[in-house]
Amino acid sequence: MDFSLTPDQQQIRDAIFKLCEPFDDDYWLKKDKEGGFPEEFYKAVADQGWLGIAMPEQVGGAGLGITEAALMMQAISESGGGMSGASSVHLNIFGLNPVVVFGTEEQKSRMLPPLIRGEDKACFAVTEPDAGLNTTGLKTFAERKGDRYIVRGQKIWITTAQVATKMLLLARTTPYDELTKKTDGLSLFYTNFDRSRVEAREIPKMGRSAVDSNMLFFDGLEVPIEDRIGAEGRGFQQILHGLNPERILIAAEAIGLGRAALRKASAYARERVVFGRPIGQNQGIQHPLAKCWAELEAANLMTFKAASLYDKGEECGAEANAAKYLAAEAAFHACETAILTHGGMGYAKEYHVERYMRESWIPRIAPVSMQLILSFIAEKVLGQPKSY
Repeated sequence: MDFSLTPDQQQIRDAIFKLCEPFDDDYWLKKDKEGGFPEEFYKAVADQGWLGIAMPEQVGGAGLGITEAALMMQAISESGGGMSGASSVHLNIFGLNPVVVFGTEEQKSRMLPPLIRGEDKACFAVTEPDAGLNTTGLKTFAERKGDRYIVRGQKIWITTAQVATKMLLLARTTPYDELTKKTDGLSLFYTNFDRSRVEAREIPKMGRSAVDSNMLFFDGLEVPIEDRIGAEGRGFQQILHGLNPERILIAAEAIGLGRAALRKASAYARERVVFGRPIGQNQGIQHPLAKCWAELEAANLMTFKAASLYDKGEECGAEANAAKYLAAEAAFHACETAILTHGGMGYAKEYHVERYMRESWIPRIAPVSMQLILSFIAEKVLGQPKSY
């Protein structure tokens, strides 16, 4: 068992930190205040070829694994970009896995290279207002009309829809009451984001202002049949291939955010002098920081265990879910501790930790709740009866 990074993996971390140097805390603070997609950062990542880190080499990617992708995303977050930096490129890294696995050669060559080059930006249109995490209950309907589908319905919490040129869309193609199996009847599409037929209404939110979240309203979106991925009615099974990688990447990003907060707090504890001594000399300050380090490192081990299993083609559902759960909690605790270490200044935007705190809620909530993760582990690992 070797827990150290290979020289190539360490090189990835070093290169990403170098890329992120111009996009420091002040850059992300400005984005947090003003909003607007971080185009400069996105372009820098695309220009250096990182968007294709886990894509096949034959379509212009690097052909590396989720382990390397997780190292990349963790470094972006850890550099100070947090969930804002990570979310701006997150979907490009894992989101089109169903196209890689189920797409035709024509689809792969048409759909993947523009995404890798940064010419296309994609959003992941799955969640709906009335369905939440009950994906099999989706109502957005794609009606077959000859050589195309006509889509009507709504989606919610769709990231980057304000800037997306493409969307990975999961929609119902068979009415729910005609199904014999509830996981059937959904189809997956990768198609143009036609703004004449899809309204993207941004949702004001607590944090991560640089990366938009939206409600989508579909009013007769036409999707050519050649944009359907795989067989009709098998979309739910197809998106399952992307769930574990997403949990692993979210976990890595959360750990990076927690490390950024811990770095800020540790530096402040060394520099802040009260009653003639640095506050970091007090165990009341030291011990919470040390505990955060231990929690983050433990979550990190689970994250890269899950990534290693995935890259070897082994079952990793429990590990990927556990990694997301542990990392989200560790990051949240680290960000909370960073604010408390700063005292009153932790509430000031110029010290950045309050921004980290707001962003630390994201991995706790998305893409799956803590409660569903615990229910999954209870059922699949511990053999308890299904509770939902």
